[in-house]
Amino acid sequence: MSHSARLSDYRAALTTPGMRGPVVASLLARLPIAMVGLSLLLYVQRETGSFAAAGLVSASSLIGVAVGSIVQGRLMDRLGPTRPLLGAVSLFAVFVTLAVVAVEAQAALPVLVPLAFAVGLSEPMVGSASRALWSRMVPPGSVRLAGYAYEAISMEVFFILGPGLAGLLVAAPWAGTGVVLGAGSMIVGALWFALNRTVRGVQPEQTHRSLLGALASPGMRTVALAALGFGVTIGFIEVAVPAAAADAGHVGLGGLLLSLWSVSSVLFGVLYAMKPFPKAMHLRLPVLLGGFALLSLLLAIPTTLIGLGAALLVVGTLITPQATSHSAAIEQVAPAGTATEAFGWVITAVTVGLALGQFFSGLLVERHGTSTAFVAAAVAGLAIAALVWVFRRTVAAGIPLPSQDEVALVSR
Repeated sequence: MSHSARLSDYRAALTTPGMRGPVVASLLARLPIAMVGLSLLLYVQRETGSFAAAGLVSASSLIGVAVGSIVQGRLMDRLGPTRPLLGAVSLFAVFVTLAVVAVEAQAALPVLVPLAFAVGLSEPMVGSASRALWSRMVPPGSVRLAGYAYEAISMEVFFILGPGLAGLLVAAPWAGTGVVLGAGSMIVGALWFALNRTVRGVQPEQTHRSLLGALASPGMRTVALAALGFGVTIGFIEVAVPAAAADAGHVGLGGLLLSLWSVSSVLFGVLYAMKPFPKAMHLRLPVLLGGFALLSLLLAIPTTLIGLGAALLVVGTLITPQATSHSAAIEQVAPAGTATEAFGWVITAVTVGLALGQFFSGLLVERHGTSTAFVAAAVAGLAIAALVWVFRRTVAAGIPLPSQDEVALVSR
């Protein structure tokens, strides 16, 4: 099956009958996906004055997301997306409220950390449900691949824009503004998505499932490992960049600096989806991660915020290509009937990586400075890229034989 998509394929995917409502609703639900956790980090840091404490709270939230994405993904594969999403939205609203009240009451870390975990655990996984919907609504071929690429590109836009919005809103008169606005957008979008007629009509696939679910596939485990390295590298950077801005006396610019790499990420991501390299998926995953890690070393060089912004533009070129590749790889390695859970594992791997990266980056920033954190980001990414290279054959082995319909679609 081809792993490239033309611009006309994007148009065809986004105009698929029945997809307009879910696409718009998922945009609203996923816009704050990287905003809520980072807003919580900046909120706690402003109240406590400690990046280490804030990093621990944010990491707990991300670990909650990691667990919740698997639980919700498996439930959506078995029950359809509507009921699990409605349940998650209800819990999310309650836990976000409790977390804000706790921060305002200056509660201790033993209270804030489990509440942050609960917020992440209940965060509605609209991204997983939206990605799985393409496999049900669009036949195999380049148009479906364009749908997957759109999901990855839009997700990465939100992962990059989220920090910028969080950085702006933390400077508002009330530091919790970003948490509340992000949660509100997520709740409204998730409810809209879950109650859409197309989404309500999704029926679960009746297939045999092992206890490991999507991870029963060795190739799926390798894709998750690549996503972990991606998240770890970004996690280090997401804490070190705001810290560099704070050191320079411009706290509010931290989020804006991070949003800079969205420009090169999106532009290069669209071009990359049209002509990906390397073509073989089992080579693409380690090469992209390794390249991203090497580029991250550039962030340790600048001594001014302008130089750091320029370096972020260069590093950002390999963000969306990785996310697009993770999403496309699921198509060839995930067991039948586990599409939502499989994408949930990718989200889990990324968020666990983010949590680890943010936690250790917070420690390094306070003890050794931001340059050390940037170097650590590169080292961690390269180490995991090497492991993905070792296990690359599992992804190649997971490629299913194309059906006659797929061959006909691709040959057109």
